[in-house]
Amino acid sequence: MRLLHTADWQIGKGFGRIAGDAGALLREQRYAVIRRIAALAGEHRAEAVLVAGDVFDSQTLPDAALRRTMEAMAEWPGPWVLLPGNHDAALAESVWTRVERLGCRPANVHAALTPEPVVLAGGRLAVLPAPLRRRHEPGDVTDWFDTAATPAGAVRVGLAHGSLRNRLPEAAEAHNPIAEDRAVTAGLDYLALGDWHGTLEIAERTWYAGTPETDNFRSRDPGHVLRVELSSGAAPAVTPLPTSHYHWHEWRQDLTGEGALQALEDRLAGLSAPLECHVLRLVLAGGVDLATRSALDELLGRWQARLAYLEWDDTALRPEATDADLAAFEGSGFVADALAALRERQANGEAYAAEAVQRLYAAYHELR
Repeated sequence: MRLLHTADWQIGKGFGRIAGDAGALLREQRYAVIRRIAALAGEHRAEAVLVAGDVFDSQTLPDAALRRTMEAMAEWPGPWVLLPGNHDAALAESVWTRVERLGCRPANVHAALTPEPVVLAGGRLAVLPAPLRRRHEPGDVTDWFDTAATPAGAVRVGLAHGSLRNRLPEAAEAHNPIAEDRAVTAGLDYLALGDWHGTLEIAERTWYAGTPETDNFRSRDPGHVLRVELSSGAAPAVTPLPTSHYHWHEWRQDLTGEGALQALEDRLAGLSAPLECHVLRLVLAGGVDLATRSALDELLGRWQARLAYLEWDDTALRPEATDADLAAFEGSGFVADALAALRERQANGEAYAAEAVQRLYAAYHELR
């Protein structure tokens, strides 16, 4: 029995901090990755694709988003099992009821809205789903797995969305708890989980697939689906398959000293091709003279045009004017006078003065 396990597609995710074309392209990849999963299902001859919750990012998505999602899954004719998670819980009125009203769900796509076995592959596979019926469930909705009857000889697979107790950081365990030994107590061959956005073997026979399309700078090993090979009683053989189009990075870079700017340029040049698949956040620190700061601005502008998205935090950069910087103002009349006044205020501890010196220098050189 070979399955693909995925989760946390979050179709319609906003990427609010990333505006404009870059944000739109990131949103578009939420659909494209479904088509990549469909292709992998065919390539690896999977007998089912299990989606462990948060197919959709919210209950208020437009109808077009629901239709596009279903159309993308139609590219692979085998069975898909979709589980409601905390973002798309099976409320009385939800994205799931809207999908049914629209009549756009393909026959091979199963919405697991109730806690009852979904029997597939001619009775050889029994999927035990634990749908969330509200965003935050106080109890363990996988309890019923322990006593669930399934066909004799069928592989038993649990499908759930939440936090495995005692295994994740405390902040991640606040809602939708799942017993850490559920795979054992329920006699599961595999427990397919969603909610944690990184790929992680979390307990015996128990994995988080993570989001298949990376969606933030600090996810832990996202960007995969899991190929799961099962036979009753044997340990699962799990292989992560890469699926992410975009690669997200957060770098910290100290720009103090000679050669530091070139080191940043070299690091950027070392990104894998194609460059437009990289989303990068730079946290910059150190002391830079005003000429280096101008060169840095030029470098950032250049690379911003090459990457899918580049943002930077330069609040920890300290402007440190050199004698050469100050000599550039000699004979500049009122500019030299303004610089002298600002440097006096900087010496008196006025916080804005250092940045004002930097801006004055940059403006002066731009207009020369």
